Amino acid sequence: MNQPSTSGNFMGRAVTEFRESGVVNKIFIGMLIFIPVAVVADYAGFPPLLTFVLAALAVVPLAKTMSDSTEALAHHVGPTIGGLLVATFGNAVELIIAILALFQGLNEVVKASITGSIIGNLLFVLGLSMFAGGLKRKIQIFNRVGASASASQLVLAVIALIIPAVFTTTLGGGLAQKSKDDLLENLSILVAVILLICYAGQLVFFLFTHSDLGAEGEGKHAPAEFTPEFIPMEEEAPVWGVARAVITLVVATVVVGFVSEILVGSIEPVTKQLGWTELFVGVILLAIVGNAAEYVASVTAAMKNKMNLSLNITTGASLQMAFFVTPVLVFVGLISGNPLSLQFEEFELVCLIVAVIIVNFVSLDGESNWLEGLQLMGAYFMIAVAFFLHP
Repeated sequence: MNQPSTSGNFMGRAVTEFRESGVVNKIFIGMLIFIPVAVVADYAGFPPLLTFVLAALAVVPLAKTMSDSTEALAHHVGPTIGGLLVATFGNAVELIIAILALFQGLNEVVKASITGSIIGNLLFVLGLSMFAGGLKRKIQIFNRVGASASASQLVLAVIALIIPAVFTTTLGGGLAQKSKDDLLENLSILVAVILLICYAGQLVFFLFTHSDLGAEGEGKHAPAEFTPEFIPMEEEAPVWGVARAVITLVVATVVVGFVSEILVGSIEPVTKQLGWTELFVGVILLAIVGNAAEYVASVTAAMKNKMNLSLNITTGASLQMAFFVTPVLVFVGLISGNPLSLQFEEFELVCLIVAVIIVNFVSLDGESNWLEGLQLMGAYFMIAVAFFLHP
């Protein structure tokens, strides 16, 4: 009797999983078709805007795939190591895109993508989550302990990004430009080191010395679940094996790098063709593409009345962007020959400060409703319009 082939078994399992998956997962799986289409568009010399859009659409399902793979690994290795894994790979897509942009000398795009990712998660993703979750409920409760911890870290992140800008403006006119640039580069490196130390301290605090904060509680004063972006798999969902999770993560990472290179390569032609600024592309467009996985996870959690988890996803992604991705990019900039300073434009900093202040006010009472979500989204769209019109 002929034994069924391994490929046949694999295809059978894949078809079964696809049929049993939810509508959202089916949409992400269907979007994988944009990967070969984006490659064809790049090699065939399609218009830059079309290539940019196709590459952006191709990155979205890959980001979801990387998120699912990391989540599956976290499920197998336990909450502590799992939290570290998710913290490491949580913003992998944004990091890959930013590294490729750095090697192409698009430093302003990289810095804009940093602030855009933080602002987008704090205002748009969290706002959409509160709005969607609050439509069927008068209020939703989340834990103020975790929210307070996130708020203090966000303030520290803002301080780290403000200091280089203030430092530069207060140097005076007596120094040569070369000396100013050297001082700014040294300051950026030192701030990056301090950010990494603070990030390591954050992980130690929530994963080891105060791991009890990871317990879900009931009521607004209970400890919050705060393992950075650690999203436990639903109990009823099939959990991937370790081998499958590792292979999928490696393959998805390689493909993301390839597609991201197409995406980054089309940025300059698109900005010239449409008259868009690199600031708008980085703050709005790249941030939306890189955070697609967070959008789905956060909104889904809120609609299931899991506001602790939803808040954890959004603030966790923002904190990781500030405390891990940003300093890593500073050191990558040194290697690439295009040093990345932490001197951000005043308009970016003002918008970032506004986002952190609004989120702090909204999270003070440990409750959310659909109106607060609408307010957060309203603030985001005002900022987005301003960036679009900013010369």
